[in-house]
Parts: sequence; C-alpha cells; structure tokens
Amino acid sequence: MDFVKPADMAKAMSDSGVMRAELPVRDMIVRGMMAGALLGIATSLALTAATQTGVPLVGALVFPVGFVMIVCLGLELCTGNFGILTLSFMEGRIGFAPMMRNFAWGFLGNLIGSLLYALLLVIALTNFWHTGADANPVARKIVEIAQTKTTAYEALGTAGMITCFVKAMLCNWMVCLGVTMSMMSTSTLGKILGGWLPILLFFAQGFEHAVVNMFMIPAGMMLGAPVSFEQWWAWNQIPVTLGNFVGGVLFISLAWYLTYRPQAVRRHAEAPSAAVATR
Repeated sequence: MDFVKPADMAKAMSDSGVMRAELPVRDMIVRGMMAGALLGIATSLALTAATQTGVPLVGALVFPVGFVMIVCLGLELCTGNFGILTLSFMEGRIGFAPMMRNFAWGFLGNLIGSLLYALLLVIALTNFWHTGADANPVARKIVEIAQTKTTAYEALGTAGMITCFVKAMLCNWMVCLGVTMSMMSTSTLGKILGGWLPILLFFAQGFEHAVVNMFMIPAGMMLGAPVSFEQWWAWNQIPVTLGNFVGGVLFISLAWYLTYRPQAVRRHAEAPSAAVATR
C-alpha cells in the first residue's frame, strides 16, 4: 500500500516548507505565475461547466483539476504555502524573514499569472472587445461574481467584511488540507485524489480564495463590472488574503504541529536507538 501515515505527512510538509523557503526569487515568481494562471484556467473551466449544465456542483467537481496540476508540478501557490511554511517556522527550521520572503514573492507571482490569464480570457470571450459581456454566459457569470465578491460585501459594511474574512478562513482550511492530503500517498493517482477532495469542498460552498479572486475580480472589471480597484482590494483581496493566512495557520499548521509533528519527531529520534539495540 502507498498510504502515508499522518505523522509522516507532517514531516513531508515541514521538509517541503524548508525547501520552498530556500528557492531563488526567479523560481518563486515563475512558479507562482504558472500556479496563478492554472488556477484561473480551472476557474473558467468550472464556470463553463456550471453555465452549460445549469448545475453549480458540476463546476465544483471539475475545478480541482487546476489545484492538482499545481501540486503535481511543484508550483508555488501562496495560500497553500501559508500552511506549509508556517509549520516549518513553528519547528524552528526556517526563520521569519525567509518565510515572509516566500509569501511575498509567491503572492506576486500568483497575481501576475492570474492577471495575465484574465486578460487573455477576456480577449477570447469578447472577440478582443468586439462583443459585450452580455453575449457570452461565462462572461456574464464572471461579471456577476466579481460584484458579489466586492460591492455586495461593501453594501453590508462591517458584517460584509467579517463574512468575507470568515469565508476566507474556511477556504484556506480546505486548500491547505488539500496540500496536506496530496502527501498521503506516494502514487500519482493517490496524490490527485487526496488533493481533489478538500478543494471540491471549498469551491462548492463559495468560500473566498485569494488567488482565485486575483483572476475573477479583474476579469469581471475588464468585462465591465462596476467595481473599482479600491473596492477589489479593500473589500476582497486584502481581507481574503489575511483570512486565508489565519485559516491555514490555525487549522493546519498549528493543529498538525500540536498533534502529529511531535510523534514524527519522537519516532525519528528513537529510530537510531532502536537500531543500536538490535545489533
């Protein structure tokens, strides 16, 4: 069997965090750009599936294809790294500065890749702005969602901000769990299945993901959604990024550090002694 025990998954998470903290800036940006673009592609695929079938759950079923591609290719997704590198930081294996360096460059790479794909998709949907968003059901849906994720929260004031933040926490609980569960197997199929399940859960319930929104909201703005740059960042991108960070740290990094990581450390520390005893 290729099943990896949770304590060993925790060690793999920590090792991955150390490796990612040491990446050159070029690699973080390029891998971040590819991750942002792939997640945008997966989002537009999910919207296409949902509009064609009239069943939103179908979109949620296909959306994780982008995430598993990111995981299998070893790309940089800042939201997943929130949970991975923070675990390494808690163990004292990386410093605060290298951790924040990865978060910052990964975020920038995700943003560039997401914006680039948003521009290309809008060109494709509007025939290079020769037709309006109303002519395409996917374009109309993007405009609608862009407003739901910004001006709808703004209309609620403080309640909208809290809702946005909490939905972001819940989202990255599942995203970081997807990263974690992709390590539950040593086979490609097992990694795909492990990563697929939590991502389906967050997308189906409409939670807020910072990188998805880096694509969705700018694409909606390009298609004519009445959303300003300030509304995008103040009522979504900033609170969602912070909520994603808090959710990943609390529900994955801290939880795994407290319950699974000590077991892995203890077992690996005892292994040499056991080997000596058998000689």
